Amino acid sequence: MTNLRIGQGYDVHRLAKGRPLILGGVTVPHKWGLLGHSDADVLTHAVMDALLGAAGLADIGQLFPDTDDAYLNADSLLLLRRVGQLLTEKGWQVVNVDATLIAQEPKIAPYREQMRENIARALCVDKEQISVKATTEEHLGFTGEELGMSAHAVALIEKNQ
Repeated sequence: MTNLRIGQGYDVHRLAKGRPLILGGVTVPHKWGLLGHSDADVLTHAVMDALLGAAGLADIGQLFPDTDDAYLNADSLLLLRRVGQLLTEKGWQVVNVDATLIAQEPKIAPYREQMRENIARALCVDKEQISVKATTEEHLGFTGEELGMSAHAVALIEKNQ
């Protein structure tokens, strides 16, 4: 069996009024929030699916279904912590995570370091192992028209010796 594995994660949520905008566990001031069963933290959701995919485990929809009220308004960082625990139980450790938020606005530069810290803390790794960045789609598509936000993540994990 290979000691290293790569996983890719993707998530998308619609923007909605009356919801907080939570990205990487940070409540970011914005006129819109993301709609979802949990806190709809699109960035953290993509990270979870990348890690789960790398380990060959179920995706977040199977682990934390939106049909289960236990996950209604759930804190996605707590769910990420559970994903990290599952990886550890299966003998995996996180090498690094690279995540990209796709959104026309808001700018996340003022919040990026806190997002990295939150994700690293939930996974019990160093902040240097976590990359968070953002891009727009130049007013194209659903993110450019500010109908929603999406996120991609890639994760590298290593089997414990």
